[in-house]
Amino acid sequence: MTASSQSATPATIAQQNPNTTLSHKLLLVNGANLNLLGKREPDIYGHMTLADIESTLIKRAAAHGIELICRQSNHEGKLIDDIQHYGLLAEANAQIDAIIINPAAFTHTSVALRDALLATKKPFIEVHLSNVHARESFREHSYLSDVAVGVICGLGHLGYHMALDYLLTHTYAITLNK
Repeated sequence: MTASSQSATPATIAQQNPNTTLSHKLLLVNGANLNLLGKREPDIYGHMTLADIESTLIKRAAAHGIELICRQSNHEGKLIDDIQHYGLLAEANAQIDAIIINPAAFTHTSVALRDALLATKKPFIEVHLSNVHARESFREHSYLSDVAVGVICGLGHLGYHMALDYLLTHTYAITLNK
């Protein structure tokens, strides 16, 4: 999408009329303890809150006609329910096209989360704020990495932005102006 064609995008229409539904949807899933961002171990996870990260991503996605649906839970089953709902069970016009997921500690434990992601047949990117490979050895194994489109770790909140940019260009075929 070129800059000149952006004036008629669904996002522009939605900004002018908040009742307008954006035609494409992307799911952002955040796992256990990520509700504590900005408070929990800021030397590892940074000072930005999850709300700050979500707000920035929502605006960026909407500028390209994409509705970003954000979900966070400390409960594995709730995350699975959300992935199943938006990936498979919702009405066709409410289903998502792709997923950005920071599974947090569920990365290292959840076969069920992996199965839910695979069931959707939607591309997903795994994101971690910290470099999990430079931490405790138990954090080095992921049940998701081998089936993810990509994994971004160790770049703090910028990892989410990189995942969004990748999906905008590869899933939605949007040309980004850097």
